[in-house]
Amino acid sequence: MKTIYLAGGCFWGVQHFIDSANGVKETVVGYANGNTENPSYEQVRYFGTGHAETCKVVYDETVLPLRSIIKRFLEVIDPFSVNKQGGDEGIQYRSGIYYVDNDDIPVINAEIEKVENREHRKCAVEVLPLANFYSAEEYHQKYLEKNPNGYCHILSKF
Repeated sequence: MKTIYLAGGCFWGVQHFIDSANGVKETVVGYANGNTENPSYEQVRYFGTGHAETCKVVYDETVLPLRSIIKRFLEVIDPFSVNKQGGDEGIQYRSGIYYVDNDDIPVINAEIEKVENREHRKCAVEVLPLANFYSAEEYHQKYLEKNPNGYCHILSKF
């Protein structure tokens, strides 16, 4: 199993989207790459902890290659938007791909480069090593499964 962390605005939608892919074994939403230990949603939203709403994705690379995950992820978010996705605005809604395996960097960069070359502009998706990740509160986990009419800008299935 491999792990990648995806920040694409609303973590509910990223989780719901990724969960629909064959080969995904586990997802957890939470807060990544911020400067506060174990923040709450309220801290992330209102008190500038620097975290991004992120979905941890554990997947079977023999079934679902990272290239496919990154390609589809970049299709369902706006990879050019800074600190905003859909109706959500703020640093916590920035786009990012956070890796734990340095071998993933060339794959991630190649998919971003394809988008940039096609659109003739630079993506705003940050590509960084995972510095930290804290699981979000239980009510955020699988939120759109529990609340099918909940708001999210990501409506697509993998």
